[in-house]
Amino acid sequence: MDLAITYNDRELTFAPAVENVDLATESGLRSAVLVSLFTDRRAADDDPLPSSALDLRGWWADAWPEMEGDLVGSRLWLLSREKQTAAVLHRAREYSEEALAWLIEDHVATAVAVSAEWIRTGVLRLQVAITLADQTRFKDVFNYQLQAA
Repeated sequence: MDLAITYNDRELTFAPAVENVDLATESGLRSAVLVSLFTDRRAADDDPLPSSALDLRGWWADAWPEMEGDLVGSRLWLLSREKQTAAVLHRAREYSEEALAWLIEDHVATAVAVSAEWIRTGVLRLQVAITLADQTRFKDVFNYQLQAA
């Protein structure tokens, strides 16, 4: 059971879901996928940082992972100052699949696929398809706004 997170696709904002004046929970994958895609993963030592970035970011608890090498989040934030090219779409797909790879490693899913497309200036659409261990499928679409700071 996870804390349910609401995602406003138009405003590109997140908030905890509330049900009867209490925090709502969910047993599906949506909140886990939201955290995986929209939390900033620490950049690799050889990643080119956006010109506005002063650090490698990342979640503080990644310094003490339960399993060696586990990292939370995605490196989508590294695309914040990139031009809207096919190469950047390719990296967005790679970063998204990397962020969701834990689902396969933890035997929650057998396959993860992400496609990326530009839907307007500065906004990526990520179409996520996950085949779960029981062969059911999770599909959802998320928009990601690149911050040109």
